[in-house]
Amino acid sequence: MSSTHFGYETVDEREKARRVRGVFDSVAPRYDVMNDLMSMGLHRAWKAYTVLVANVRPGQQVLDIAGGTGDLALAFARKAGPTGQVVHTDINEAMLRTGRDRLVDAGVALPTLVCDAEKLPFGEGRFDLVSVAFGLRNMTRKEVALAEMSRVLKPGGKLLVLEFSKVAKPLEKAYDWYSFKVLPQLGKLVARDADSYRYLAESIRMHPGQEELKTLMKQRSFGHVDYHNLTGGVVALHVGIKC
Repeated sequence: MSSTHFGYETVDEREKARRVRGVFDSVAPRYDVMNDLMSMGLHRAWKAYTVLVANVRPGQQVLDIAGGTGDLALAFARKAGPTGQVVHTDINEAMLRTGRDRLVDAGVALPTLVCDAEKLPFGEGRFDLVSVAFGLRNMTRKEVALAEMSRVLKPGGKLLVLEFSKVAKPLEKAYDWYSFKVLPQLGKLVARDADSYRYLAESIRMHPGQEELKTLMKQRSFGHVDYHNLTGGVVALHVGIKC
């Protein structure tokens, strides 16, 4: 079995899947609160921008991968309307359960499915849009997951990848201090889990940067790929159009 990264550790591929699951089992109950605190509310603006770029229209078919607590799925569902469909998925059952409950509380019932992005249980060309927000960096074989996202998209369909990325040079020192000093302590105080948020900081550093991810997407049948840096490159939104 091949090895891969879990944060800064090198682990067996099967071990990574188990340990990532453990991270999100741990943080699921406080996930939204921690997102607000650690991003100072900016994650809401990043996701709102993603919804704007997605430009979902009534009747469209949308797949939300690593959909977690369901905020993007809910926004997409309101755009797709009763003639469209949004499928809400995540590999982690605890996160998906939290998201499903939030959606139901908002009066929205969506198809909700535990599935692995590397083995999507959908036919070819099923969706107009596929989105993955803050989930790609946790996937063991990103190139396989991207190929699967391409497979289930219609020709001309759109993939949106919203993910932490490489910050602008002037911000690096401050960002490193915040990531490795403040974030784990915040996780310890609020979520009672410093280790999971230390992994978060490490996983961001191991994730491909803006240009690397653009190249990886172009190698997986996305003919046009562009990206938008948000908040100085703390986050980037990659947009790929399937050939």
